[in-house]
Amino acid sequence: MNSDFWKNKSVFLTGHTGFKGGWIAHWLTELRAGVHGYALAPPADSNFFTETKLQERIVSSTLGDICDLENLDKAIKLAKPDILIHMAAQPLVRESYNTPVDTFAANVLGTVSVLEAARQSGTIKAIVNITTDKCYENKEWLWPYRENDRLGGHDPYSASKACAEIAAAAYRNSFLAEAGIHLASVRAGNVIGGGDWATDRLIPDLLRAIDRGETLTIRSPNAVRPWQHVLEPLSGYLLLAERLYEDGEAFAAAWNFGPNHEDTKPVSWIVERLCAQIPTSKWQTDNAKQPHEAGLLKLDSSKAKAKLGWTPRWTLESALRKTVEWHQAWRNQEDMTAVTSSQIQAYSNV
Repeated sequence: MNSDFWKNKSVFLTGHTGFKGGWIAHWLTELRAGVHGYALAPPADSNFFTETKLQERIVSSTLGDICDLENLDKAIKLAKPDILIHMAAQPLVRESYNTPVDTFAANVLGTVSVLEAARQSGTIKAIVNITTDKCYENKEWLWPYRENDRLGGHDPYSASKACAEIAAAAYRNSFLAEAGIHLASVRAGNVIGGGDWATDRLIPDLLRAIDRGETLTIRSPNAVRPWQHVLEPLSGYLLLAERLYEDGEAFAAAWNFGPNHEDTKPVSWIVERLCAQIPTSKWQTDNAKQPHEAGLLKLDSSKAKAKLGWTPRWTLESALRKTVEWHQAWRNQEDMTAVTSSQIQAYSNV
């Protein structure tokens, strides 16, 4: 990644008040880019955006719904961005069972609204559209999924992201390529890192239970996922955005960013490693009937390694350690802006 590339670039980022959106916004400010955020308000309780004082580092922050095309279009035209990174979404599988209509609206119609506003912007040259590793039709097989595997989704979240992929491809083929706007979709594994307080995610749930002195209940200890620190896929997104901006259509496609094979682990492995780091932690298995979630998921990132030169830098052990370090620093009321910058610098130096 060329840090000089980002200096004074105007970047429009949806979902900047979220976990992944907050980390990439922080990183972009370290790279001296001008970040214009558009998202719903951050949660009232603990959240990455507030704890790292991100409001003070970015150029502008517009609170709004990505399905509101008029408001979104106005914000993009005011920002005059060179690059758009679309992260805003309803990101949780279990929540999608409770709010399927809202999930499809945010993840499909919201993506369409972003792409429609982008093609009318007059300034955008590159778009990175973030979906998920769960957009593939999961056959519970042993082989990792590649970018040309079939899209699908058993649950509303996964299905909505597969739909978003199809919508993005339609916009690329019908409008964006002709307008000189280069669009790529990216699919990352299960990301972890400091500053994630979402419900129904393994590590936030465990850290929350530890903070409260409670026993964590695990739904699927044998479920296997491609775990990685949040900085891993974000480095891929930024590298890809550079290539889209400079080299264009050759990179306007789908890309996987997942961990090395040995870091695809079951839930129980993650919990045991974290409990070894934090002796006060306790967990148990929930045997109650649960909504369907995939039992086995792996990603093949050969394309990103071969064509982008991207590769994971931190092992899963390192990622877990960095996650705990960030959370403990937060509990100790340290300067979380500085802590976050320090972790980004450490990752960049590998």
